[in-house]
Amino acid sequence: MGLRRDPPQADGVVRGHLLRIFGLGFGLAVVIGGVVGSGIMRNPGVVAAGFPDARLLLLAWTLGGLYVVLDAMPTVELGAAIPLDGGPFSLVTRAVGPAAGFLVGWADWLQTVISTGFIAVAFGEYVHRLGLLNALGAGAIAILLVLVCGAINWIGARSGGTSQNIGTALKGLGLAVLVAVLLLAPHGAAPAAPPPPAFTWAAALVAMRAIYGAYGGWQAAIYFSEEVHAPERNVARATFLGIALVTGLYLSVNAAVVSVLPMGLLVTSKLAAADAAAIVLGPGSGTVVTILAIICVATLANTQVMECVRLTFAMARKGVLPPRLAAVSLSGTPRPALVLSIAAMAAIIVLAEMIEGPLYEVLLDLYAPFVMLVFLSLSLAAIHLRRKEPALPRPWKMPLFPLPALLSAALNGVLLAAFLVSDTTAAGFSILFLLLGAPLYLYGRGRWRAA
Repeated sequence: MGLRRDPPQADGVVRGHLLRIFGLGFGLAVVIGGVVGSGIMRNPGVVAAGFPDARLLLLAWTLGGLYVVLDAMPTVELGAAIPLDGGPFSLVTRAVGPAAGFLVGWADWLQTVISTGFIAVAFGEYVHRLGLLNALGAGAIAILLVLVCGAINWIGARSGGTSQNIGTALKGLGLAVLVAVLLLAPHGAAPAAPPPPAFTWAAALVAMRAIYGAYGGWQAAIYFSEEVHAPERNVARATFLGIALVTGLYLSVNAAVVSVLPMGLLVTSKLAAADAAAIVLGPGSGTVVTILAIICVATLANTQVMECVRLTFAMARKGVLPPRLAAVSLSGTPRPALVLSIAAMAAIIVLAEMIEGPLYEVLLDLYAPFVMLVFLSLSLAAIHLRRKEPALPRPWKMPLFPLPALLSAALNGVLLAAFLVSDTTAAGFSILFLLLGAPLYLYGRGRWRAA
């Protein structure tokens, strides 16, 4: 069943309308698919360096999941009450106003584009790990991935959704099998390992940042509210159930890895699951785990592309981007927004290659503060909207209001301040990217809204 649509224009597009074709299963697929990716494959070693004890390690991942639930409460309340595509942009615009909405939308657009870049780069690194496409750099392979995701979504919304469902099912099944093998299969003694490092608060902070990044993407369902059946119920269900499943999966993966790898080896591992599988099943198993990692990051990249397209569409529909970007094809895809999103992702990968330093880390540093700004704004917006529109139906209300929103705002504010202070170079680039949106907003305010 689709939303009301205008008659097709001469160029074959339907302007400004989307198709309501997705169910709860798709909502779960984008939440799980939007979270589980390179983070759980790359970050266990980083987290182990900060929490060099198995119990502390699992506790840290558990606290990460609980923090995400807290962070999600104000966002889900807004998303259930304001069922519009576009994610945080649409929610903050309704709650606070167009200027704040644009700031959040621009920050979210930047973080989506940049994070897709480092996700795609991780894909390129894993392809190289298999010994494939060695003539191409990781950046070139990353661009190929976003082009493939773009082609799938160009076909239509149903094609993009189906690919997401299949990819999420494959990686969920693959990770479950991997956990079972690591926990149950007999194996010999692990190689000799140095003693784990001593606990330090500096390493623990780096580890918590890695956990924060690994759980990123839990808000994916709110980008598709106009395309999901019964969004007033399914946005909350998909988000919280998805977070619970991801937390259980992350704990299982870490428990399985710790059961095989000594902590002294884990802290130096760049792909812990593959290294653990190599001990249990032999060197050839690393290829299987790397293929699983490739599926994880490819599915995550597809989620990010779909989100970016909906965000671009929503901003254009509100007149803060060119109206042409709000055009929707007969198959339900905002194709002009898709072209812009893919071009921007390719450009950020090329730009990152020009910056000295490891490509993955450069992109990660640029992306981090935008996420914190977005969730800080959503928490404050939820409080403001309660006072501004107390009679607005809220199918899901956060408990103990306003405590969850205040705690989420405070934690994201602290994380944002800590990032800005700890890495002034990356912070400077991030602020520069954010300020580039100001002339865009000022130009579009009079021109595109009038159109």
